[in-house]
Amino acid sequence: MAERGTLAEYRRRRDFSRTGEPRGDAAGAAADRPGFVVQIHDATTTHFDFRLEVDGVLKSWAVPKGPSSDPHDKRLAMPTEDHPLEYRDFEGVIAKGEYGAGAVIIWDEGTYRNLTEDRRHRPVPLAEALDGGHASFWLDGVKLHGGYSLTRLRGDRYGDREAWLLVKRGDSRASRAGAPDPRRARSARSGHTLGQVAAEGGPTWTRADGMSQDVPGGESASGHGPAGENQGRRASGGHGPGRHAPSGDGAS
Repeated sequence: MAERGTLAEYRRRRDFSRTGEPRGDAAGAAADRPGFVVQIHDATTTHFDFRLEVDGVLKSWAVPKGPSSDPHDKRLAMPTEDHPLEYRDFEGVIAKGEYGAGAVIIWDEGTYRNLTEDRRHRPVPLAEALDGGHASFWLDGVKLHGGYSLTRLRGDRYGDREAWLLVKRGDSRASRAGAPDPRRARSARSGHTLGQVAAEGGPTWTRADGMSQDVPGGESASGHGPAGENQGRRASGGHGPGRHAPSGDGAS
């Protein structure tokens, strides 16, 4: 299990008296298979955040163009700080003036299987694979399915910043579909767009035990009553009836 200290950078960047994002104090709930989440974040630039559960935290990459189902698309993925497991349940608005200010939706979520092998076809733990610069995994999400790979780029093309590529593998779940327009994309949890979440105006998230977490100010995303009061549709820990919300106008 990763040391909880891997969240030090995450916590350093945030004022939890002003943001409804989880601190990551609670231990993550055990699961038969590790999870992943893809959030769309309307910050300084609108981008997708791709997060994989690894050793008790969410390993995270900002993917400007979003994950694609087309193996020909090589998506730049810039690593960011580790996030707590509770962050897979975060959807709402990060307050103006705070780090990453802007609306966040859970575009996709699900579980994954590690597919990484060494040259002798022996399984390689995902944390070790990421340390080595290449990891392969199978996603079983609401929207993303099939094999994907993350590969660290070498050289100084992007200066001192580490950069990766996220690529769909050529399997039966490959298609010509790219990522959706982030402005029209809808949450896999609530069915809301970024604009709708921004209009609601407050951050909410649901703990793995199903209890709603109050946000600073004691209001929900709708601005009425305690946080989570109107969040019964949200799934606990990424599981339950709220997970497969319809996409509404067809935007995925």
